[in-house]
Parts: sequence; structure tokens; C-alpha cells
Amino acid sequence: MELYLDTANVAEVERLARIFPIAGVTTNPSIVAASKESIWDVLPRLQNAIGEEGILFAQTMSRDAQGIVEEAKRLSNAVPGLVVKIPVTSEGLAAIKMLKKEGITTLGTAVYSASQGLLAALAGAKYIAPYVNRIDAQGGDGIRTVQELQTLLELHAPNSMVLAASFKTPRQALDCLLAGCEAITLPLDVAQQMLNTPAVESAIEKFEQDWNNAFGHINL
Repeated sequence: MELYLDTANVAEVERLARIFPIAGVTTNPSIVAASKESIWDVLPRLQNAIGEEGILFAQTMSRDAQGIVEEAKRLSNAVPGLVVKIPVTSEGLAAIKMLKKEGITTLGTAVYSASQGLLAALAGAKYIAPYVNRIDAQGGDGIRTVQELQTLLELHAPNSMVLAASFKTPRQALDCLLAGCEAITLPLDVAQQMLNTPAVESAIEKFEQDWNNAFGHINL
């Protein structure tokens, strides 16, 4: 499986990359805007933080297919190997098809249904990003959508893969992986929740206390 961080915070990427076996970093316009840095400045810094083998994702802003393609080319030229995120609209699907012919790797984003995700895959997107928590918030079933999409890709678009996004809890992320999802991207707070387990800290403190009581120190 592949684990990504969903952020444009370079310092946090550097910190967590030392801990997590991350495959790369995903961003979107809201994330970049929150960083208050120019996308053209922050993307190279993020790529440097994850190393040459890390995969970086950035999203287009245009609404029409030709504009999307032009922005995708700019992004690809700025950071070679970058995966371009494209919202799966009618124009987005047209752009994905054109970029496939250009050899530019894409991710279909803002996916709210399995059928929408399948269309993106058939158009040529390598990655498909269903919004798990947002689907739940709209009264749907995010995990079931991931399961259905995963099955559809295995049957009809085996060269594409689910990269699930929009998580509020570690449980949602784990349920996606149990559903067969090959990749997930975690917001920083969810990634941190996976690390912060009070019971673990209590257990370590008990080990240290017992060792210190017996030997007068807490080293081996």
C-alpha cells in the first residue's frame, strides 16, 4: 500500500517523513492557500522534503478542459514527475483524456460516487480519490463507495488505483484499507492521532518505573 500526507506544511512533512513510511504528499488549492505560500515556491520545497522517489500531487484551478491541460503542463514542467489532480467534472474528464495522450499522470479528485471514479479511470487517470468523510457528511457511505470503486477498477480499469482522501479519524482510514484500498492520504491531524495513543505512554511509564525501582536507572 501507499501512504501519503495531505498537506503543504514543509516542516511537518520533514518531521513525519522521518517517522512514517510515506510515499509522497498530496495538496489541493485550499491546502496551498492555507500555507500562504505561492504554489510555485512550495511545490519544489515539498518535493525536496520527500526526496526524489516521493510522489507529489498538485491540483489545477481552471474549469474548462483546455485551461486544465495548460495548467497541468505548467505544473508538470515546474516539478517533473508531479501527478496532476483534476476534479472529475465533464471538462475534467476531457482534460484527463488529453493529458493521457500527452503522457502526464493524473489523479481524478472530488469523487463522490463509484461511477464517477470509474469514468475518471476509463478516461486515463492513474489515481482516483474518493472523499470518504465528505460522502458520509452528505448522507452517503464513504467506505462502501470505496469498496464499490475498488471492485470496479479491478474489473474494468486495473491500471488505475484508489487513493482515498478526506478523513476525520484513523478508523475511517483503516476501514478503507480493510476494504482493499491501495493508497490513502492523511491530513496532519489524523496522522498525528495515529501516533498519539495515551495507553502506550502509560505502559512505557510503567516499564520505566519498574526498571528504575529495581536497578536505580532507566537505561539498559
